Amino acid sequence: MALAVTPSSSWNLIAMRADLHIHTIASDGRWTPEQVVVEVQARGIGFFAVADHDTVGSVHPAEELARDARLAFLRGVEVSSLLDGHLFHILAYGYDLDDSVFRALLKENKAKLDGVSEDILHLLIAAGHEIDLGDYAAYEDDPTRGGWKVLNFLIDRGFCTDLRDYSHNLVAHLLTQWPAFPHPAEVIAIIREAGGVPIMAHPGISLRHVGVTDQTLRPFLESGIAGLECYSQYHDEATTRFCLDWRDQHDRLITGGSDSHGGFVGRELGVPVVDTVDLRLGELDDRPRQKDCGLCLNLW
Repeated sequence: MALAVTPSSSWNLIAMRADLHIHTIASDGRWTPEQVVVEVQARGIGFFAVADHDTVGSVHPAEELARDARLAFLRGVEVSSLLDGHLFHILAYGYDLDDSVFRALLKENKAKLDGVSEDILHLLIAAGHEIDLGDYAAYEDDPTRGGWKVLNFLIDRGFCTDLRDYSHNLVAHLLTQWPAFPHPAEVIAIIREAGGVPIMAHPGISLRHVGVTDQTLRPFLESGIAGLECYSQYHDEATTRFCLDWRDQHDRLITGGSDSHGGFVGRELGVPVVDTVDLRLGELDDRPRQKDCGLCLNLW
């Protein structure tokens, strides 16, 4: 039987592989929570987090499965925010699942994401594509394919062949923009109020339009970001090193994860290889174990 322990007493002494950024069928991944646990175990990962886009639909089942499998688990979710017209993802960890304001934020963001799909269909129709909106409304998407409803619908109806064709050819020239997601500062504040810890996801890709520098990270620091996802498949060695140095300078947290979507896109689970000794979880480490703290650590 697993022995639950207080993180502050034993957590830093445990060395294991970690992946704190995994997607499931609840958003745009291919794996169910059950499959995630199987795949995590197959790769020797002992500490993981499910972090879907603007939904916690897979968190509770994954948490239960992790407990049964005697794996360390951390509640996660990747929250959409908008700054100067650019999309930024804020990873929330260790939050209260029942916080009403936090859940309302996720629900509103998810509705906005769904609205983007509807907008794309209307723009494609305006561009001359013969798309039947009734057909789309009746279309039943299979979430184990990964992606999202409008993508799979357009593939199945022959308008594109795959994600690359969809992104680079079909919709690349449409005049679309991100919906009015909240400012990162608002997202960070809501995560905090829900007892969670806000981490900036994959800075290397999020800031690719301006580069990862002290200046471009300053708005997030001023907004109260707790740390960076320093270890990411999006980062080269120089970007990872900068993020780690930035963390040391500002005394922030370090997380890492694959951003795996279960094969939907080419990011492999458990890559980059990260060990718990590479992480700095700070207040998540030191938080006393409570029923709703979102941290399930097991020793065996």
